[in-house]
Amino acid sequence: MDDTDRAIINRLQDGFPIADRPYRLAAEALGIQEQELIRRLHAMLENRQLSRFGPLYHAERLGGGLSLCAIRVPVDDFERVNEQVNAFPEVAHNYARDHEFSMWFVLATETPQRIESVIREIEQATGYRVYNMPKEEEFFVGLKFEV
Repeated sequence: MDDTDRAIINRLQDGFPIADRPYRLAAEALGIQEQELIRRLHAMLENRQLSRFGPLYHAERLGGGLSLCAIRVPVDDFERVNEQVNAFPEVAHNYARDHEFSMWFVLATETPQRIESVIREIEQATGYRVYNMPKEEEFFVGLKFEV
């Protein structure tokens, strides 16, 4: 990763233009060409320097469901369960934790009722109980990582 890649990541954490040519506007703000920005984003995704690049939608405001879930997964079965959980399109984020509950993930579904269905499907696929922890109150934390 070079200085331009770092500048791209640092700058785009503050938002992405909404326009007919958003990549062009973002590239101009970075002092590079539109195609260079697109090429670099593709390369960072391919090299796994970025895990994803795209919009984040507030599922609940769109009529969907959103919930934080956790599973107790033994170390020796973690990779298998990780692959199975990540195969569900409703899994938005999945994190390993050094904790009794070693896998945490966010479910985002088209309807609130679908959360429980997906949890049951994950339990059937993995053989482990999924603990559902829907939010009670929402807080916004503007977290940015300088690279």
